[in-house]
Amino acid sequence: MDFITIDFETANFQRNSACEIGLTFVKDNQITETKSWLIRPKINHFEPMNVSIHGITAADVWEQPRFDELWKSELKGLLENQFLIAHNASFDFSVLRKTLDDYDLPYPDLSYSCSYLFAKKIWTEMPRYDLKTLCNQNEIYFRHHRAGSDADATAQLALKGFEKVNVTCQQTFSEKLEITVGKLFKGGYIPSTNHKKAKRKKVY
Repeated sequence: MDFITIDFETANFQRNSACEIGLTFVKDNQITETKSWLIRPKINHFEPMNVSIHGITAADVWEQPRFDELWKSELKGLLENQFLIAHNASFDFSVLRKTLDDYDLPYPDLSYSCSYLFAKKIWTEMPRYDLKTLCNQNEIYFRHHRAGSDADATAQLALKGFEKVNVTCQQTFSEKLEITVGKLFKGGYIPSTNHKKAKRKKVY
């Protein structure tokens, strides 16, 4: 199974304040590469709460590219027409959408899902389903709240889960995990949901 895991860190509470993105690439159920980029937000305000979580400061990104530069030079080509997974995808994909909107960039065509949602179908008796708890349970060690490390941990977690329930492709992914794959496309998006909520899904 091929997919890319994605993680964002933000400078403040606004979803259009991405300051780091991490991507981990999986080909034929093998992690091939993890890449991360620091990003200089358009409004360069770093909330102390956010800095205390990820450790990234305004000084760290001062000479880094803005998102629109990075998107046009690298990210769009990496993500277009791919299947992406994020842990708590509602956050990461809202960051992607809001940041694209902020720069008046069209959405790419891609599909995506949420490891927070499908983890509940795989590990059914966990007390919590945050990334740290799930990774501790599965002996995955990582530097939490840095985008590259979180993306890599999400990829490792997904692979362990897929092996546990014998998910081998997107079709078996959706059937066995009872997940409706989300879509991002020019002009809107469809959220990734579990099948119980899929009947109420909307196109935005």
